[in-house]
Amino acid sequence: MGALTSALDFLLTTLFQLYIAVMLLRFLLQWARADFYNPLSQFIVKVTTPLVRPLRRVIPGFGGWDIATLVAAYLLTVLQVALAGTQISQYQIPGLLDGHTLQPFTIALVSLVDMFALTIGIFLVAIIIQAVSSWFASGAYNPVTTVLYSITEPLLRPARRLLPPISGIDLSPLLVLLALQVLKMVVIGLVLG
Repeated sequence: MGALTSALDFLLTTLFQLYIAVMLLRFLLQWARADFYNPLSQFIVKVTTPLVRPLRRVIPGFGGWDIATLVAAYLLTVLQVALAGTQISQYQIPGLLDGHTLQPFTIALVSLVDMFALTIGIFLVAIIIQAVSSWFASGAYNPVTTVLYSITEPLLRPARRLLPPISGIDLSPLLVLLALQVLKMVVIGLVLG
């Protein structure tokens, strides 16, 4: 019975993480001013609209930021953490659990950290995929690489100023990957440490 429970936990966590990642991608596409006529952008918008539309009625955007999408992603993360229960002990927080239940503040804090870590993970994956895809069929139009370029360019552009291409090799993705990993470690360490 334990194997079935573990498999169901894994499946539930994976489905939550995928949908939350798509929500965060929607927010990042708006942040990066990506092309919303792109087929991948259209897919992301259509998949997330059922949850975002009702929230938009009560949560307006602020300064061009789609706050309703962030709130939807956060609420899903809170639900995932609450359902996961003791599984969130991956963060090694002293006193994380009070008996067998999670405290509401702990759920809220771990949810913020999870959402932050997932956002960093999205950037990491996007940069790696973009870097690898640049080695093959460069110059050919692909909707996925166009979206990835839109999301990663705001991070890579300043890195290229710090570390310009050397002999035609662009090392800025490596610099950004290292910076994102360090940022993730520092923030999670400060918040949960």
